[in-house]
Amino acid sequence: MPKRLRGPFGQNNLLYTLSAADRALIEPHLQHMKMDRQMVLEEPKKPVRHAFFLTAGVGSTVALSKTGRSIEVGLFGRDGMSATAVVLQTAQSSFETFMQVSGEGFAIEADQLRELLNQSPSLQRHLLRYVQVLMTQTSQTALSNGQSKLEERLARWLLMCHDRINGDKIEMTHEFLSVMLGVRRAGVTVGIHVLEGKGLIRASRGEITILDREGLEEEAQGFYGVPEASYARLIGFDQPAG
Repeated sequence: MPKRLRGPFGQNNLLYTLSAADRALIEPHLQHMKMDRQMVLEEPKKPVRHAFFLTAGVGSTVALSKTGRSIEVGLFGRDGMSATAVVLQTAQSSFETFMQVSGEGFAIEADQLRELLNQSPSLQRHLLRYVQVLMTQTSQTALSNGQSKLEERLARWLLMCHDRINGDKIEMTHEFLSVMLGVRRAGVTVGIHVLEGKGLIRASRGEITILDREGLEEEAQGFYGVPEASYARLIGFDQPAG
C-alpha cells in the first residue's frame, strides 16, 4: 500500500504546490540548511524567529505542562512547515517544535514571511489551508489519545512518520516514543511487541522498520487517514501550471 503523502522527492510540497508567482516571490528569501535531530525550531512563549520548510526529516510540535510533562500535538515533514503562528499573524508560539528525525530544508526569517504574506493574498491563502490541515491533525490526535488503545495510537503515529520519510526505516527510541505518545516507556515497549507479534513492524535498537503498511492502517482502526485526506484535498501534490 503506497504512502498517503506522496510529495516530490527532495522538495517541500507546500513550496512545490505554490503558484509560479508565489514561488518566485518566496524563493529568494529561502536559506538551505541541514537540520540535526532534536534541533529546536521554536520555543513556547518566545518570539518565532524563522519558519522552516522541510525537504527531508520529521518535525514534532509538543505541548508542555507546568510540571514538565509533554505530548506531541503535531507532526510534519516535507508536506509542511513550522511557525504556523506567523501565518496566523501572531508573534509567539504556544508550543515547542523540534526535529525528531534529522533532515534538511529551507529557513526564512519570520518578519520576511510576514511581509510576503501581506504582499500576496494567494500565498497567505495557501499557507492558511495548511494550518487547517494541522488543526484537523491535532483534533484527530486528541480523538485517538482519548478513544484508542495504545497499539492503535502507535500504529497511527508510525504511519504518519512513514508518510514523511524515505524508505521504511524510522530512527526512533522507545524513550522518545513515550514522550511523543504521552505514555510510560514500558507501555511503548508492550505496544511495539504487539505490532511485532502481528508481523507489522520490526524493531531493533533505535530503529523501527515498517513491514506491513496495510496491516498498520487496519490496526489504527480508522484513527489514521482523515488529516491525510484533508491535505490531499486542500493542498494536493501537483505543481500548478504556469
